[in-house]
Amino acid sequence: MSKAAEETSANEMLDFLWPYRERYETNRKLPAEGMDRRTLLEQVTEMAEREDAPAREGKISGSLYHGGADHFAFLSEVYRHFAHVNVLQRDMYPSATKFEGEILAMALDLLHGGAATAEGDAPCGVMTIGGSESLINAILVYRERGRERGISEPEVVLPVTAHVALEKGAHYLGVKTVHAPVDDDFRVDLDAVAEAIGPNTVALVGSAGTYPHGVIDPIEALSELALEHELGLHVDGCLGGFILPWAERLGRDIPVWDFRLPGVTSISADTHKYGYAPKGTGVMLYRNPDLRHHQYFAYTEWPGGVYASPGVAGSRSGGLIAATWAAMVGLGERGYLELAEPICDTADRLRELIDSTPELRRFGHSPFMVAFGSDELDIWHLNDALQDRGWRMNGCQHPAGVHFCVTRPNTEPGVVDAFAEALGEAVEYAKDPPDSPPRSGALYGAGGGGGPEPGDLLVAYLDATTATPPEG
Repeated sequence: MSKAAEETSANEMLDFLWPYRERYETNRKLPAEGMDRRTLLEQVTEMAEREDAPAREGKISGSLYHGGADHFAFLSEVYRHFAHVNVLQRDMYPSATKFEGEILAMALDLLHGGAATAEGDAPCGVMTIGGSESLINAILVYRERGRERGISEPEVVLPVTAHVALEKGAHYLGVKTVHAPVDDDFRVDLDAVAEAIGPNTVALVGSAGTYPHGVIDPIEALSELALEHELGLHVDGCLGGFILPWAERLGRDIPVWDFRLPGVTSISADTHKYGYAPKGTGVMLYRNPDLRHHQYFAYTEWPGGVYASPGVAGSRSGGLIAATWAAMVGLGERGYLELAEPICDTADRLRELIDSTPELRRFGHSPFMVAFGSDELDIWHLNDALQDRGWRMNGCQHPAGVHFCVTRPNTEPGVVDAFAEALGEAVEYAKDPPDSPPRSGALYGAGGGGGPEPGDLLVAYLDATTATPPEG
C-alpha cells in the first residue's frame, strides 16, 4: 500500500471511529471544571438519537432486538433504582437473590429443565454478562470435569460454525478445539464429530442457532453421541435460546434441542438478545449442580476475607439484573409470543425474497434469520450498495455472505418492501461494480465493515477501537 493510500485509510478509520471529534470537545484529560449536566445530557441525547435512527427505521440486522422506546425507557427506570448496587453484597441487597433466582427459574422452565428427571439431575444456573462469559464458563467446566477423569490435555469437539467465544475460552484456558465441518444445510456433520472424538475429548458442542446462519445443529444426534461416550454436551443457545421456544409454540418446525434431550448437560442463552433485556446479561444453565460447581471460585486464605464468586465477575450490577427480571416478568408468555410471531413471519418473507433472486444463494434455514451469498456476484460489493442505502447487515465467511437477523424493528410495515427495493438495486450495482475493491467484509461486530482482514490488520483495528483520542 502506498503512503498516500495508507493516509487515506487512516483518515477513513478516524472518521468511522471518531465521528464526533469535529463537533464536540475531545477530552484528553479531566476538565478543570465539570461540564454542566444540561449540556452533557444534550450531547449524549444527540449522539444516541443519531445512532439509533437506522435501527428505528428497521434497517439494522440484529443488535437491537426489541427496539421499542417505551420498553427501553421502562427498563432504564427499573435500572435507575439499582444502578448503584453491587450484588456481591447480598446482605445489603437481598432483592438481587429474588431477581436472579427468578430469572434462572424462568429460563429453565422455558428450556424444559423440568424434563431432566434422571438420577442426579437438578437443573440450575448462573447469570452472566452475556454469551462470551457463558461460553468461556462452558470451556472451564468441561476442562475441570475432564481433569476429574484424569484428562490433562482436554479437547472439545465443536462445529466450525460454533461461536468464536468458545475459541476465546479455549485460548485462555489451555483447551484444544477440534473442528467438525458442516453439511450442505450448514449443520454440523455428525460423522465428522464421531470421528473427532478421542481419549482426550471432554465435551461436544452444538448451536441453536448458529451465529453465521441461524440454523440448529442436529442436537438430538449429538445428545446420543454424548451419552454413548459419556461426554458433556453444551448447546449454545445464546442467539436462539429466547426465540426458538416461542417459534415452536407458534407451530414452527423446530427440532428438540434443550433439556428434553438426556445428553444435553448445559445451555447458554442471552437474555440481552431475544429476551429483550439490557445489554450485558445472559444465563448459563446446567443439568445438575455438580457441573455448576466447576465454574465457582472460592478462596479462604485471603487477608481481605473469605471470598467466593459464581463466575469470573466479582462485583456485578444490580441494575442489569433487576432490569432483566423486569423485562421477563413484564412481557410474560403472551408478550414473548406476540413479539415472536411477526419476527418469524418477516423471516419467511425475507427467505422468499432471497430465493426469488436468481443471483443469490441462501445458506441453510432458520426461523429468525436469513443468510445468503452469491456464486455470481461479489457479495461485498452488494453489501457496499446496501450500506450506502442505510442497511447494516452482518458479514460472515467460509463461504462469504451476509445475514439478516430479524428483530422487532424489522417487522414494522414497509420494512421488507424497502429492503427488497434496496436489494434489487444492490444486485444491479454488484453486477458492474467499480474497479476499486469493496469496502465491506466479514468483520464481526462492525456490520460487515472493514474487509476480511488478516490477523495483523485485525490487531490494528482493535488498537484503533481502544485508542485514546486522536490529536487534531
